[in-house]
Amino acid sequence: QITFGSIFLGKVPVHEEVHRCAGQIYGYKGCIRDFQVNHKELFIIDEAREGRNVENCNVPICDYHPCHNGGTCTSDEENWYCECPKLYTGKLCQFATCDENPCGNGATCFPKSRRDAVCLCPYGRSGILCSDAINITQPSFSGTDVFGYTSFLAYSTIANITFYHEFRLKFQLANHHSALQDNLIFFTGQKGQGLNGDDFLELGLRNGRVVYSYNLGSGTATIISKPLDLTLNVHVIHLGRNLQKGWLKVDDQKNKTVTSPGRLVGLNVFSQFYLGGYREYTPELLPKGPRFKNGFQGCIFEVQVRTSLNEGFKSPGTPEGHPNSGRSVGQCKDSPCNLIKCRNGGKCIETGSTVYCDCLTGWKGAFCTETVSVCEPEHEPPHQCQQGSTCVPLPNGYTCHCPLGTTGTYCEQG
Repeated sequence: QITFGSIFLGKVPVHEEVHRCAGQIYGYKGCIRDFQVNHKELFIIDEAREGRNVENCNVPICDYHPCHNGGTCTSDEENWYCECPKLYTGKLCQFATCDENPCGNGATCFPKSRRDAVCLCPYGRSGILCSDAINITQPSFSGTDVFGYTSFLAYSTIANITFYHEFRLKFQLANHHSALQDNLIFFTGQKGQGLNGDDFLELGLRNGRVVYSYNLGSGTATIISKPLDLTLNVHVIHLGRNLQKGWLKVDDQKNKTVTSPGRLVGLNVFSQFYLGGYREYTPELLPKGPRFKNGFQGCIFEVQVRTSLNEGFKSPGTPEGHPNSGRSVGQCKDSPCNLIKCRNGGKCIETGSTVYCDCLTGWKGAFCTETVSVCEPEHEPPHQCQQGSTCVPLPNGYTCHCPLGTTGTYCEQG
């Protein structure tokens, strides 16, 4: 039996009070691999106050694949440990920064490091923890962030789009060369299954030109505009489709037309209407046609659609003009960094409404106000305690607490 304060593993010590309350007490026979109370790990040998008749388990622990989240188990005759992938910690690689989610209002938590998280804000929210409400009249999109997510708005499915659609919109590019390279403006559609093709409708920018594509299930039709006139501050797009025939007009350029291949004439899409980016983490999850690598960078406004020549233009959404959801979308020309002051040389980074402090080496925390301990993974240079040992910070450095069967300054000796 081993005692952790008032917690006993294996068997309760026999004393007078136990005899009065119970008959024969049998201890546990077998192997106990790891022990956790709430979110705190207790190392069975190292942290025990006392114990007796305890031996090493003779079953190779790595045969049980104990490491979580892609960790790699390594063992010898005496010890074992998990080599954890980036952003995971703990004896079993079971802890991630976002386990105790600090983000509010439905934000997406992403672990910036093993200690710090970034809150990717939903539509209508901004700030370090997405606690600030913002009013969006002209959405601002930031493309694909460093974590691989795009900013986007998602509207309800556009009804009655099967045989006819017509869109009008305006956009303003961010001051980035990358904003013209390979960036999505809008998309609706889904992957085909079996003999059914990929039905989709998309608009984007590639190599400085507007690209308009649609697939009715029998092949993709594509129109590519002339290069955009970058002296214009605001660009205007007008596009449409009637059965197989589509057309595109950009700014003052001439109208261009195309006819889709095959015999199918109806566009059958059931997904939401995405503006500026995708909900999906990667474009590979989308149909083969829409493979823009990044989301839009800049502002998109006055988006209108109609599905019949006999009706007026309306804003997408139910109710009209209201998105169902969104991520990292800000208000055009507003900067959330105006309200954030990063300390100790940290730099404020904004992606739409999402904002965080990028800290210099040696600092951490939401505003870069906390020092990085010499024993933390982010410290430069890293500590030299061997895997399986425990790094303990000291006023002038650190020491390594070695597991059973190892010794040396860094627990490097058997």
